Amino acid sequence: MYLSFFGLVEKPFAITPDPRYLYLSERHAEALAHLVYGIREAGGFVQLTGEVGTGKTTIVRSLLAQAPKNAEIALILNPRMTAPEFLLTICEELGIGVPDAASGSLKDLVDILNGYLLKAYAQGRRVVLVVDEAQNLTPDLLEQVRLLTNLETNTQKLLQIILIGQPELRELLARNELRQLAQRVTGRYHLNPLDRRETAAYVRHRLRVAGATTDIFTASALREVYRLSGGVPRVINVICDRALLGAYTQDMHKVTGRLVRRAASEVFGRTLMPAWLPWAASAATLAVIASGALALWQTAPWDSRAAGIAEAAAADQPQAPPPTEDDDSQGDSSLLALLAEHASETDTDSAFRTLFGLWGAQYVAGQVDPCTQASQQGLECVVQRGSFGQLRLYNRPAILLLNDGNGTSHQVVLSGLGDENARVTLGSQTREVRIAELSRYWFGDFVLLWRPATSGAKALSYGMRGEDVRWLRRSLQLAQGIEPTHPVSDVFDAELSQLVKDFQRRHHLEVDGIAGVQTQMVLAGVVPSPDSPLLQEAPAHGG
Repeated sequence: MYLSFFGLVEKPFAITPDPRYLYLSERHAEALAHLVYGIREAGGFVQLTGEVGTGKTTIVRSLLAQAPKNAEIALILNPRMTAPEFLLTICEELGIGVPDAASGSLKDLVDILNGYLLKAYAQGRRVVLVVDEAQNLTPDLLEQVRLLTNLETNTQKLLQIILIGQPELRELLARNELRQLAQRVTGRYHLNPLDRRETAAYVRHRLRVAGATTDIFTASALREVYRLSGGVPRVINVICDRALLGAYTQDMHKVTGRLVRRAASEVFGRTLMPAWLPWAASAATLAVIASGALALWQTAPWDSRAAGIAEAAAADQPQAPPPTEDDDSQGDSSLLALLAEHASETDTDSAFRTLFGLWGAQYVAGQVDPCTQASQQGLECVVQRGSFGQLRLYNRPAILLLNDGNGTSHQVVLSGLGDENARVTLGSQTREVRIAELSRYWFGDFVLLWRPATSGAKALSYGMRGEDVRWLRRSLQLAQGIEPTHPVSDVFDAELSQLVKDFQRRHHLEVDGIAGVQTQMVLAGVVPSPDSPLLQEAPAHGG
């Protein structure tokens, strides 16, 4: 309907997995390269996992398109079947004739398949089994799949197997009874959602493939697409398609942030409002706000500048109650007086300038948003609603949004946190206030910065390797009071997974053995780098 209106030759955001539209993020490109390598070279299993909609099936389609001429690929899309049915399906995919008498016999089917594989090997052909939705495989069927890798010559496996599935596949393969199969997995790759930059590039890429010659989505629209989709390609497609339709019906040749929010509201079946801060667009660290959260987070549009944000937020903030005769009004009056005295230094730019300075970074007002500036200097933003307990856990200076009870909001930097007192910095002034007094005017909204071990914050899980995994192992060993081994392994193995679980358990985090962003943040606060600011002295290693 809208194709000619936007100068497109086909729909750019169809949800069918078309390899022509494959956008390769760094992780997608790495996964595809290793899958292609897995087809060309002999070896046990290759495992590819990712959440629903992250592009696994599209990568499979692209893999099939790039398969070498000497490769034969058996693709199983629905593995919910019995072992004989599974083997029979493999034979059917490879075009192997199976007598009716043998169709129900595991031994006969394995013998037939083995004979075919030996013949293919003699002719220089590679046979690859690709199982999609592999998280639906039963343990018994997975054991049968493992036995297929026993089909080999003296020098080479006859069948390469690629398992593709949702994150539950990792949990399935971690079972003790499947350890023999897990030991044969030679490559593990997990697809994360796209980040903000990749989301914008993904949208532009698909539009160009579909024939667009100009940017149809504005910068604010792309930010909203990322915020509302979480970087999941399938969700991006649905929202963008609906946004294009909305722009067409309103005779608008540019898709704006407002149109994206309206489209997402239609997709999700609920009203979605703009966020209150222009710098709160980091999907890797943005916490989901609970139902019934303050309307503070839904006032100013994401693409607005920092000016006026405090006023807009204050209008929707709960008002702090006035002191009563039973209150310690002297302390409250002192804090209120401090806020009034330094009101010109409690705006967004002043607060970020102070916070950046604590990290030895530079903040320039009126340029790109603060979180982008942070990212350019190796830092990541965290925007959450929480408590002083959570701030102690992160152990990093933070910007707190305060409301003085008179309709005026203030943004101050929490630069220190003791048992009963807190240290706040307003411009050039640092003062100590009682936590009880501060909590009267703070309703839980905060922003902080942290520095990931390597470029970009990402979850680390079993099977991954690299310098960030090396940092994780070394830091966890230090946190337990263990002298790091030398050399420090860069492989995320079962031992490291147990170290992660132990750390998560001690710090009351979700115990899943995956070093997500929150786990890494807490660990970085326990074992900080020398140049990073802390709210309080890091706990003794091993505690």
